Amino acid sequence: MQPVLRLMERVGPSEATVLVTGEHGTGKELVAQWLHAASARASRPLVTVNVGGLSEGVFESEMFGHVKGAFTDARADRTGRFELADGGTLFLDEIANVPLPQQAKLLRVLQTGEVERVGSSRTRRVDVRVIAATNADLRAEVAAGRFREDLLFRLNTIEIRLPPLRERREDILPIALHFLRRSAARYRKPLGAFDRAAIETLHAHAWPGNVRELDHAVERAVLLATGDVVRAADLALEPPGASPASLEEMTLEDVERVLIQKALARFGGNVSQAAKTLGLSRSALYRRLKAHGL
Repeated sequence: MQPVLRLMERVGPSEATVLVTGEHGTGKELVAQWLHAASARASRPLVTVNVGGLSEGVFESEMFGHVKGAFTDARADRTGRFELADGGTLFLDEIANVPLPQQAKLLRVLQTGEVERVGSSRTRRVDVRVIAATNADLRAEVAAGRFREDLLFRLNTIEIRLPPLRERREDILPIALHFLRRSAARYRKPLGAFDRAAIETLHAHAWPGNVRELDHAVERAVLLATGDVVRAADLALEPPGASPASLEEMTLEDVERVLIQKALARFGGNVSQAAKTLGLSRSALYRRLKAHGL
């Protein structure tokens, strides 16, 4: 068993706050789901929120809730994510993208366990285990003044770093088999294995999109497969060393996908740097990554 898996087994039952780090697509949300399922809170809600994608104007309402009349569009009371996760687990994805003013508000709730809905003076206590995730180097963000050091200390009681698939090739087939069983059941297809050529293709692929790309590739293969095993052709992955299609032969979608893959490869999977070189915001690049299954 790999060190990351052993650490997850130890962390799962605990109540500690966990920071999960790793490149985009490495399975950070899957880790959060596993940690919640392995904890004493498994029967309570797991609430997931992309905090980095919340604008400053809606952050407090989304996270802490609001009361009717608190602002123009507040036509009814709203329960925030912390209250929804009471007794369970709150997964804060893309934590590095939270602006500094909102970081301070988040830190206060983590320290006190108390929330106040926008427009209300009533304090509500919540019992929430927090798991946060990012693909950024938070220590570098602290040094640059973009992330609060005290919030980092509060979040990383335990830190789990997920290596990219290119650094753990031995995990590719077990993860692919997991996705195969799930997709085969979903689409009601009698598929339970990959043939030898498909396994070789899985191991040879670079997987710039990591676990997320693998998941999409296996799901696509399940849809395309016509026999009782998945073959290399079903995976529809470009073989190593294959010449890319010329620009004239590619669709606009293909071109965008190739450019994104090249940018990610150039910067070792760093989404911030890839987005900058592509002239996109981080959130815009994330939307394209999901659209392309990367």
